[in-house]
Amino acid sequence: MTCACGRHHGPSAGRDRPAPIGAQVALSGQLRCAGAAELMAVLAHLPDHVRASRAEPGCLHFDIAQTNDPLVWQVEELFADEAALKAHKARTMASPWASATAAIARDVHRIDAP
Repeated sequence: MTCACGRHHGPSAGRDRPAPIGAQVALSGQLRCAGAAELMAVLAHLPDHVRASRAEPGCLHFDIAQTNDPLVWQVEELFADEAALKAHKARTMASPWASATAAIARDVHRIDAP
């Protein structure tokens, strides 16, 4: 399926994220730490961020995992609908995760159901 970025991402871009169907919205991409300080920020805040995200109503899949490059993290998310994604973004922006990782480069793409 093709996302808004114009690229074709497979139905499951990794980490067992299902392809979105119906009103579901997926996010797929990477966090790219610039060095040890950013890596330590991710390591310090990731467990709470993942736990809170997975507990959100409408969060169907949420995974952030290190790739073979320890500074690069694969992001795979799936939400029930646009409202669930918006609620996730609002919660995230008010969280310690957001402030601690604000400077980290992100290349995350939205994937809508076909």
